[in-house]
Amino acid sequence: MNAHLQPTGSAYFIAKETATIESHTLSVLVDNEPGVLARVIGLFSGRGYNIESLTVSETEHEAHLSRITIVTRGTPTVLEQIKAQLERIVPVHRVLDLTVRARELGQERPIEREVALVKVVSTGEMRAETLRLADAFHAKVVDATVDHFIFEITGKSSKIDQFVSIMKPLGLNEICRTGIAAMNRGPQGM
Repeated sequence: MNAHLQPTGSAYFIAKETATIESHTLSVLVDNEPGVLARVIGLFSGRGYNIESLTVSETEHEAHLSRITIVTRGTPTVLEQIKAQLERIVPVHRVLDLTVRARELGQERPIEREVALVKVVSTGEMRAETLRLADAFHAKVVDATVDHFIFEITGKSSKIDQFVSIMKPLGLNEICRTGIAAMNRGPQGM
């Protein structure tokens, strides 16, 4: 066996070479209690699955429930394994593959949004250009001094990626991103 074809310890290696690797967004409803997030993350790391984006917050205070949104990649088989294994964790109430559900509804993807704070250090003419481009992206100035701006931008990850790449030559200094928050269109809830 060639060195580059040897197993990596990752579940991705198990999948057939012909299977297409896709990015999926999973929504997981869990009890809001200590250790639950660690167990969910442990499932991913223990099996060699990668998490591309992770957000979590309490969504139902009185019921003590939190919603975890995970973006991960894998073949359809691997993604089904991930979903099934998540469903077996005791404090997990529901796991929904938002990507699969969107397709069932005849949509390409679920509604996905991300927030980023972007710090740009610039002076002189570059400041005016920075503000002009930020305005074009509907980025809001949340802090400013004579030598820097901090912008808040909300949108699809691709929009934020594009904004970041445009700000690099203008003095991009720091980025903080929230990760993806997502839900499906239509009246049906999770």
